[in-house]
Amino acid sequence: MSLPADDFILLSVVNTKLRDEYSSLEELCYNEGVSLKEICGRLNALGYEYAPEYNAFKRV
Repeated sequence: MSLPADDFILLSVVNTKLRDEYSSLEELCYNEGVSLKEICGRLNALGYEYAPEYNAFKRV
């Protein structure tokens, strides 16, 4: 998977994949071949953090 350039689209794509296909962010990153550090960095800059209990990025 190539990461979308727009961070809000990235948020939507990642949360949809977490909801529909993957049980954790680590599993998504491993199977899709994307950087966990890059995803977290970009979404944290928007004010979102990964919440494992919801398996989604949530606004902080």
